[in-house]
Amino acid sequence: MGKSELIYHPSQLAYRFPAGHPFNQRRLELTVSLLEAAGALRAEDLIAPQAASLEELELAHAKAYVAAVQTLSRRDDPALAEAYGFSADETPRFAGMHEAAALAAGGSILACERVMDGRAEHAFHPGGGLHHALAAQAAGFCIYNDAAVAIAWLRRRYGARVLYVDTDVHHGDGVQWAFYSDPDVCVFSIHETGKYLFPGTGEVAERGEGEGFGWTVNLPLEPYTEDASWLECFAEGLERVAAAFRPDLIVSQHGCDAHAFDPLAHLQCTMGLYRSIPRLLHRTAHSCCQGRWVALGGGGYDIWRVVPRAWGLVWLEMSGSPLLADIDAAPALPLPEAWRSRWQKATPTPLPSAWLDDQAGFAAMPRRKEIEARNRVMKELALLYLPEASVPGTGTEGGPLSG
Repeated sequence: MGKSELIYHPSQLAYRFPAGHPFNQRRLELTVSLLEAAGALRAEDLIAPQAASLEELELAHAKAYVAAVQTLSRRDDPALAEAYGFSADETPRFAGMHEAAALAAGGSILACERVMDGRAEHAFHPGGGLHHALAAQAAGFCIYNDAAVAIAWLRRRYGARVLYVDTDVHHGDGVQWAFYSDPDVCVFSIHETGKYLFPGTGEVAERGEGEGFGWTVNLPLEPYTEDASWLECFAEGLERVAAAFRPDLIVSQHGCDAHAFDPLAHLQCTMGLYRSIPRLLHRTAHSCCQGRWVALGGGGYDIWRVVPRAWGLVWLEMSGSPLLADIDAAPALPLPEAWRSRWQKATPTPLPSAWLDDQAGFAAMPRRKEIEARNRVMKELALLYLPEASVPGTGTEGGPLSG
């Protein structure tokens, strides 16, 4: 297995909204400390991010918007904040937010660069995945859209065909709209239907436009969807999308807010889902794009019980940790006691005792059969108009980097 790297530095904790806001980047520290306590993360695996330049940010954001973020980063200006989507109840401004958000964007660019230039086969940037920011508007706790910035950078620097896979419970709208007409970026988002959940988009009829028609694939799931139905839809969707698109690189977003414990959505999934997602993506990367895989963080608002374990499992899969075999053999394998002892005093919520959830603790959802049937219909509709990949100069062999 090739080298894997984790992009992280404690300076990323400066992406901080006021106390009580659901978005809490302390989850990065919790994840890294869990992996270190488990003996699954070495100092040489960690790479510090560097801030994206103004030129790089403007690959996906309007120049005026970036200037406004810089101004609001230094001083309050209610009229400017309102004009660009900064609101107290969703994405409030905070001092130093330009620097913090530029660091998140730069971390995602760095992850892509190290994979594309061969220094790493895989890279994980948990501080990324801020997928709601639009070209000229903050949204959904996101200031700069690091995924869109990094994908635009990949297109400019390498001419790469990029498959973006978004597993957040909320639709990856900002990335979708950034590449809606681009035939060399495929956006595959599986999420809770926007009929009931922010941002209200992501229906199957959103398929792209112009030359990009067909390369936007949305798979909206019913509220109260459980692991089996989610994975049935995702596994088939990922396989068919990757086979049709033939990317040079997979960029995946790992929001873990489809878990039943998450306070901001309605899906009823367990940690078993978050064991399976990275395994499927890892396998797909090796089958379709020579293993090139960049993973980003994303949503996740139960920062104590869900996020560290879910993102820990991404890294264990990506790095080929032998700990995974132990977890698969014994789903009740305990979390490191040193980690639990360190953090239990910081939260009134009892921390989980094992890597995976006890399935007996989750009641079956009413209307399970109806939910599963509805999700299958959505899956078939989502995959109905997949085009065939065709790249100038390569026939249907895949992207310019395929070999």
